[in-house]
Amino acid sequence: MAKEFLCTSSEPVVSTKYGKLRGFRYDDIYHFYGIKYADAKRFQMPKEVEPWDGIKDALSYGYIAPLMEQESPQGDLTVPHRFWPKSEDCQYLNIWTPSLDQGAKKAVIVWIHGGGFSGGSSLEMVAYDGKNLSEYGDMVVVSLNHRLNVIGYLDLSAFGEKYWNTANLGQADIVAALQWIHDNIAAFGGDPDNVTIFGQSGGGGKVNALLQTPAADPLFKRGIIQSGLWAEEGFPHCNKECAKMLVEGMLSYLGADSVEVLETLPYENLVEAYKAAEPALNEQGYETGFSPMKNDWYLGNALDEGFAPGGLKKPVMAGTVMAEFSFAFRVKDKNTLSDEARLAVVKEKFGEDTDEVLSLFQAAYPDKNIVDVTALDTFFRYPAIRWLDGRAKEGAKTYSFLFAPDFTVDGGKPAWHCSEIPFAFHNVDKVAVANIPCADQLEEEVAGAWVAFAKTGDPNHKALANWPMYETGKEYTMVFSEKSEAKLDFDRKLIEKVDEAAPPMMPGSTAKKK
Repeated sequence: MAKEFLCTSSEPVVSTKYGKLRGFRYDDIYHFYGIKYADAKRFQMPKEVEPWDGIKDALSYGYIAPLMEQESPQGDLTVPHRFWPKSEDCQYLNIWTPSLDQGAKKAVIVWIHGGGFSGGSSLEMVAYDGKNLSEYGDMVVVSLNHRLNVIGYLDLSAFGEKYWNTANLGQADIVAALQWIHDNIAAFGGDPDNVTIFGQSGGGGKVNALLQTPAADPLFKRGIIQSGLWAEEGFPHCNKECAKMLVEGMLSYLGADSVEVLETLPYENLVEAYKAAEPALNEQGYETGFSPMKNDWYLGNALDEGFAPGGLKKPVMAGTVMAEFSFAFRVKDKNTLSDEARLAVVKEKFGEDTDEVLSLFQAAYPDKNIVDVTALDTFFRYPAIRWLDGRAKEGAKTYSFLFAPDFTVDGGKPAWHCSEIPFAFHNVDKVAVANIPCADQLEEEVAGAWVAFAKTGDPNHKALANWPMYETGKEYTMVFSEKSEAKLDFDRKLIEKVDEAAPPMMPGSTAKKK
């Protein structure tokens, strides 16, 4: 059956603070793509866009940030991707909304994409499309692009006051987008005082950083962090000493004596200089990589610097996926293996610790195949538990979750990094591999929880088992699986033992081990 489409010269048109925008309506959802929310010169803070006359089209996605590496079209079965034109002029956002009534005051949920702090975009994954979530949740969905890598997180602060916040420009773009949303979202039927930010992986890390950013405090009400918590010691990044030497190495490679040359260098040459300077630092034992850096604007990672007062006032949902890096899970047809074969797989990884690891695993996951313990995540889960404990100690309203269904691909694969995204966006119909036997029920539970939390600050809803807050002495985690249920401090000892017994599956370190 054909679906209703509307896009004429005069509707749908919305008046923003800066001028009029034309989108389109598909079924009952209005779409506005590629809205410019800020402008910025290289290495400078974002500024408001200039007003315009007439009606601008918002019918195409805007540019995404340039990337340091060529995309590789692989892995699309488990995480279907899309690719798009790139430009440093990348401050664009997209809106899906069920209403253009100024007084509708629909809850607003803002998606911040993953890809660490160096890659990704608001449309990179097929599952990022906001139409279904907007329709299902009867709310406004927003996604955005921002500066990344060398143009978004390269620290030049040692080279002059005008570069004071270059290590956080990607975050500053997001704050600018949130300000635009605050100022304009009512025209799209949204409530500027009921904004939830959510993100996964690097996007979750950006949400965590925004909870530590006072400038963002008035611009959102609550946050959802999906696989985005880590301690500084576990995540490759460049500290201030490293950053200064890195930039000096870049200038030496370029034969330049002023950092200002980096302001006008073509992006490709900027990346070339970065890559030329990086190995020498890695040889000296320095980690290189991109992440926000503590200063007066950003108060630093909560696990290292303590929780910012503003962030503690905001309700947060935070969690991980059972086997984040099970992309590398090589066991095929695990459910047809004999008991002896399964045990052999586990022993190969855990050796003399096998018995203790299995005892703890089977207590935490009584219905799982024991082979899954070889892919169990500790890289994200271990710091997540520490972070949740810290929030609980401060009395902050926090809900913990773990995504742990089994997928049918390759005869059974535990949930991997990004596998919860189609369920949170109510986009299982867009991702073939997500269509597992419990998909309908799981999608209702997950998307329903995200919607309920975005509307009220409480993820409980009628289709989901009771989900208590995470509190000291009552450390409940909602385990989304074939049978979703809230479990009390169920995996702490397991995670500690697995982390001790085997190196965590994690992103690669850049530094040479000494």
